[in-house]
Order: sequence, then structure tokens, then C-alpha cells
Amino acid sequence: MRDKKLREMEQIADTIRALAQPGMKPKQLIEAVKERHPDAGRKEIARAAFLSIIMSADHSSEDVQVLHDMAQDTRDDEAT
Repeated sequence: MRDKKLREMEQIADTIRALAQPGMKPKQLIEAVKERHPDAGRKEIARAAFLSIIMSADHSSEDVQVLHDMAQDTRDDEAT
């Protein structure tokens, strides 16, 4: 079960990395991810975004900033 969840999280993280673009609003990215992963909740997407940040940190600082903003925005929305 845990391995399945991790694989799903990695798939969502891959989707996030593929869709994220500089200047993209977090809400736009979340909506685009939900189109490809309709069962993913905001919490799962936020976790996958943080995973994407970790996995992308060595490659593109612009992508990392977009992913960080999206993950932070999603987390902040859940706290309210």
C-alpha cells in the first residue's frame, strides 16, 4: 500500500514538473494537475509539489520557484 502511494506521488510530481512554467499561477497549475490526476486532492498535490522541488533543485531554479509557490499556496489554503 505504501509503495503504491509513493508511486502515485511520484507520478503527480512528474506531472507537476512537466506542467510548471515560470509565471504560472499556483491555481492554474493545480487545475492542470487535476485534469491529469482527477482523484488527487489538494493535499496530495501540495506534497507532490514539495517532492518535485526536492527532485528539481539541481536543475532549474525557475521551476523550483514555481513549484515552491504552488506548494506554499496550496498549504496556506488548507490552513484557512
